[in-house]
Amino acid sequence: MRKHLRLHPAALAEAEAALRWYLERSQRAAESFLREISRAVDQIAQTPDRFPQFEFGTRKILLRRFPYLLVFRETATAVEIVALAHGRRKPGYWRDRVQ
Repeated sequence: MRKHLRLHPAALAEAEAALRWYLERSQRAAESFLREISRAVDQIAQTPDRFPQFEFGTRKILLRRFPYLLVFRETATAVEIVALAHGRRKPGYWRDRVQ
């Protein structure tokens, strides 16, 4: 059963910034990035518990071909994406979003 999906405003800002970065370099890369985010979000919404537990009570899914991970947490009624985190920058910077 697909749960309601919420997106933390800071996660949305991170996605927009990453998309702008890819658009400045390649329309094709930007489109691929959007497709990959969409694929990951669909998987999270359908079966969130299949992904590995991560820090601070969250789970994560690594994006294919891009150095990002979606960090999310599940509640009784929804799944909240708390960060689109670059895999090689400032680990755990988003922790205050889940506390």
